[in-house]
Amino acid sequence: MMQFDFDLLTIGAGSGGVAATRRAGNYGARAAICEVDRVGGTCVLRGCIPKKFLVYAAHFSQELSDSVGYGWSTSNVSFDWDTLIGHKNLELDRLHGIYQSMLDKAGVELLSGRASLVDEHKVVVESQNGSREVTAENILVATGGWAQIPDAMGSGAFLTSNEALSLDKLPKRLIVVGGGYIAVEFCGIFNSLGVEVVEVIRADQILRGFDQDVRSHLENEMIRKGVRIKAGVTIEGITGTSGGYSVKLSSGTSIEADEILFATGRNPNTSGLGLEEAGILLSENGAIKVDEWSRTSVSNIYAIGDCTDRINLTPVAIAEGRALADSLYNDDIKTVDYGNVASAVFSQPPVGTVGMTESEARSKFESISIYQSEFRPLKATLSGDEGRTMMKLVVDEDSRRVLGCHMVGDDAPEIIQGIAIALKCGATKDQFDATMAIHPTAAEEFVTMYDAKVSSVE
Repeated sequence: MMQFDFDLLTIGAGSGGVAATRRAGNYGARAAICEVDRVGGTCVLRGCIPKKFLVYAAHFSQELSDSVGYGWSTSNVSFDWDTLIGHKNLELDRLHGIYQSMLDKAGVELLSGRASLVDEHKVVVESQNGSREVTAENILVATGGWAQIPDAMGSGAFLTSNEALSLDKLPKRLIVVGGGYIAVEFCGIFNSLGVEVVEVIRADQILRGFDQDVRSHLENEMIRKGVRIKAGVTIEGITGTSGGYSVKLSSGTSIEADEILFATGRNPNTSGLGLEEAGILLSENGAIKVDEWSRTSVSNIYAIGDCTDRINLTPVAIAEGRALADSLYNDDIKTVDYGNVASAVFSQPPVGTVGMTESEARSKFESISIYQSEFRPLKATLSGDEGRTMMKLVVDEDSRRVLGCHMVGDDAPEIIQGIAIALKCGATKDQFDATMAIHPTAAEEFVTMYDAKVSSVE
C-alpha cells in the first residue's frame, strides 16, 4: 500500500479550502493546505469583506444627508480615503492572522507557494525557496475565481475589483464597465463617496438573471442618486489622455475618466495547475467538472467553490468544503442542498433575494400570484430622501407556497436572510399572512401584502 505525506492536500486557502481542511484536521486527518498568497482567499482579502467596509463608508453619505432632517448639523463633515483604506488593511491583517491560527489549531500544515498537479496523488509546490514534492491520498482544488480584463481592451493600467479596493487616491471620474452585481456595487460605493461615475453595459439593463422588477427598481434608484448608465453599448477604443482615459463607445460618443474599472466577470482560477494533465475534465470556461459529492473525473481529486462555477458564493463554498470533510473523514456522507440559496447585492440601495424570479416561476408553474409593494420608507418622511423601497413575493397559486422573495431597499440583505429560512421550510403565503407584523418596520410589508396579481400559463 502506497504511503502518502498527507491524507488531504488542499490547493487554495480561501474560505472553502480552509473550511474543508480545518475540519479534516479536527477529525484527525493529516492535512495540508497550499497557498501562493496570504491565507483567506478572495472573500477575506479581495472581495466580500473589504468591499463591505467600503459599502459601509459609502452608506454614511446617505446617513449624513438624512440626519439633517432629524436635527443634526453636518457642516464640518469631511471624508478621507486614506483613513478608510488604512483601517481596512489593518483589519484584513487581523483576519489573515485568525485564519492562520485556525489552521494551526487544527494541525494543518501550510505550504507557501504555487502548487500544480504532477499526477493524481503528487503535487509540486514552487516557492522562492525552491520546489517541494508532496503526496496525498486525496487532493482538493479550491482555487476560486479571478477577475478578468477583456483582451480586446489592450494595454493600460485598468482596474479590476482587486485594485479598486486599494486605490492610492480616490478618482474624480470613474468608468465602470459591466452590469453584474460587482459592477453595481462599485458604482454605488464610488458615487456615494463623491466620484462622478458612468456605468457602461452592453445589455439593456443591469443585473442579468435577477428578477425584472428588482433590475428596474435598482437601476432607477442608481440613476436618481447620480450614476450615469450607458446601456446597450460596447467599448470600441480606449485612448490615454493627460488626465486619464478617453473611451469611445459604439454609440459614437466618448467619455473621459481618471480610472476605468472592469467588472465584466470572473473566470475559474484553474490555469497552470496541471489539472488536464492529471486527467481532470474542465468546462469550456475552465471550470472543474464535479459530481454531487464534489468529486472530479479523477476519483481521489475533489473541487469546491468558484473554481467549479456552481453557485459562486462564499457560504456555498464553505458548505461544500465542510460536507466534503464530513464525508471523507467523519463517516457522515453529505451533499449540499443548492435550493433556495439567498443572495445579496450590496448596492446603493441594497438588494436581497431568495428563490425564484417571476420569470422562472412562470416557466415552471401553471398559475402564480405576484404580491408587490413599493413605498417611501418611514425614515424618509423627515429626511426628505426621495428613494423608494420595493418588495415582491412570488407565490404558487395552487399550493400557496412562496417561491421567491425579493427586496430593494435599506436592510434588504438582513431581512431576506430571515425570509430565506421560511422558504427553506416551504412556507406558504397563508403562513406569511398569519405572522404578526413588527410595526413600524419595512420588513412588516412581507406579511401585510394582500392584493395579488394572478396569471396562468395559457
